[in-house]
Amino acid sequence: MTTTPSGAAIPRETHPDALALVRHFEGLYLEAYLCPAGVPTIGYGHTAGVRMGQTINGLQAEVYLRADMANAAAAVDRLVTVPLTDQQRGALPSFVFNLGAGALQTSTLLRLLNQRDYVGAGAEFPKWVYATVNGVKKQLDGLKKRRAPERAMFEAG
Repeated sequence: MTTTPSGAAIPRETHPDALALVRHFEGLYLEAYLCPAGVPTIGYGHTAGVRMGQTINGLQAEVYLRADMANAAAAVDRLVTVPLTDQQRGALPSFVFNLGAGALQTSTLLRLLNQRDYVGAGAEFPKWVYATVNGVKKQLDGLKKRRAPERAMFEAG
C-alpha cells in the first residue's frame, strides 16, 4: 500500500482484469440467493450482511464488488511479504474474495510465495477447487474454471 507524505494509506486500485474475472465467475444477481455452500449471497458474490429476500440494483452490486475486492487486496497486502506485479496483485485478491483471507493465510501458496517461489505458488492455484456442500467437501467445476484464469493472471506477472 502506498502512503501520503503524512503517512496516511492510499488504497491501490483493483486490477481491472481481476474485477472482470470476479464479475464473470460470480455473475450478477440482484436478488439474494443461497450459494452452493448455503451462504446468502447477492450482487457479484457479496455475502456480508445479506438476507434472503434482499434486492439491490446494479450500481449497489458494483459498490459491493469494489469494497469486497478492496478488502481482499488489503488482506493480500497484509499477508504477502514479497514484491508483487499488478497482475499478481489482481489474481490474489480474486482468490481471497472467493475463499477468504484465512484460506490464503494458512496456504502452501502463501508460504511458497513469501519464499519467493513464484512458480511454486502459481502451481498451487489448481488445488483450491473444493467447497463444502451440504456438509460434504466436493470438487466444483466452477472453481476449477475460476482457478485457471487466476493462475494465468498470476503467472503473467
